[in-house]
Amino acid sequence: MKNSTYIFSPNPFANFAQKTLRTLRLGTFLLVGTFAQAQQSISLEKAIELAKTNNIDLKIADKEIEKQTVLKKTAFQAEPLQVQYQGGQFNSADFDHNVSIQQYFPIGNITKANRQLQEELVKLAEKRKALSSYEIEKAVTLAYYQYLYGVSIQQLNSELNEIYTKFLKNAELRFQTGESGNIEVISAKAKVKEIETQKAQLEYDLAIYQKQLQFFVQTDENIIPDEKTALKYSVVTQENSKAEGLLTDYYQQQISVYQKETNTYKAMRTPKLGVGYFAQSINTDWLFQGFTAGLQIPLFGGVNSAKAKASEISISQSQLALDKSKLTLNLQQQELQNNFAKQQKALDYYQNEGLQYADQIISTAQKSYANGDMSYWSYISFLNQAIDIKKQYAEATHNFNQSAIELQFPTIKNY
Repeated sequence: MKNSTYIFSPNPFANFAQKTLRTLRLGTFLLVGTFAQAQQSISLEKAIELAKTNNIDLKIADKEIEKQTVLKKTAFQAEPLQVQYQGGQFNSADFDHNVSIQQYFPIGNITKANRQLQEELVKLAEKRKALSSYEIEKAVTLAYYQYLYGVSIQQLNSELNEIYTKFLKNAELRFQTGESGNIEVISAKAKVKEIETQKAQLEYDLAIYQKQLQFFVQTDENIIPDEKTALKYSVVTQENSKAEGLLTDYYQQQISVYQKETNTYKAMRTPKLGVGYFAQSINTDWLFQGFTAGLQIPLFGGVNSAKAKASEISISQSQLALDKSKLTLNLQQQELQNNFAKQQKALDYYQNEGLQYADQIISTAQKSYANGDMSYWSYISFLNQAIDIKKQYAEATHNFNQSAIELQFPTIKNY
């Protein structure tokens, strides 16, 4: 048995997902045409449930648990049955025969130690699956609200289109009555065309976001978030960090594995008991028979002693890794908490004041321009100011959601 058998490599899920998402972007232009077909809206809870059911990484984790469970049957490890035949003149000048059978069995605590080690390996596989499940839940949540962000940008684009379409009508009317020049009409038409182009681009973006969500859920259906879902992510407060609990459970279980591995190597230093039976002929006369018994004594037990010592060192390594990971996670959570407070403050401003200012600016500017009380350039300046506020609100909401999700699901490193 080698120590490396029980050390799991870092979770490749995030890196694999990033590479896959880059591939998705390259093929998005082929997907926009079918994007609107047979869409199924689901809640975030349902999306997470489907992801945990469909995800291949979790299925692989289940197979690892199943494999380690099957290996529990290997706890009792008897030596191979020895069968030997001897023929020749070993008793007299006559050609005689000898057949013997011998079997060695482990004694002491070796079988118990093997069984306990395998039971701990099953639990370690379960802890590893819990970590993967945590990462998948985070990925689905991020993708879910990324799509909702895309929808909010689309809604803003539609609102801008309505504003500038109205502006275009007013500009054409003022030009026809001779109140303004043709420059206003041309400028309004250009802006409407720009917004229509952005609308097409946003459809591609939304298709990308949808495929990202579909990838993490790993389903063939074109799922989209429920339109009734609030754009602002609802923060789930936790007294104890789920990430820290999962990380601690994983490393403590790894320590338990190394402890049982140490016991197993120590138990290998005990002798093995052998029993046997023989039958032979003497002067070609049959049947002479008897029984044998013996011990296999490991006189040179330095190998297993060294392996046991190495496992004890691995225990210390795992404890140090746990301490380091906890420190990293705690520092990360403090950073995430500060960023969350920052994004919360920005969002509060736009929700409580910014959006109201934007709506008032647009409404007042439209009335003033339609009545001829405001110049074209002033009108455009005020519109751009209001539109910029609305864009910043969308970005503030998106940044808040990202920070809230990261705070709830801090990244678990070095496991």
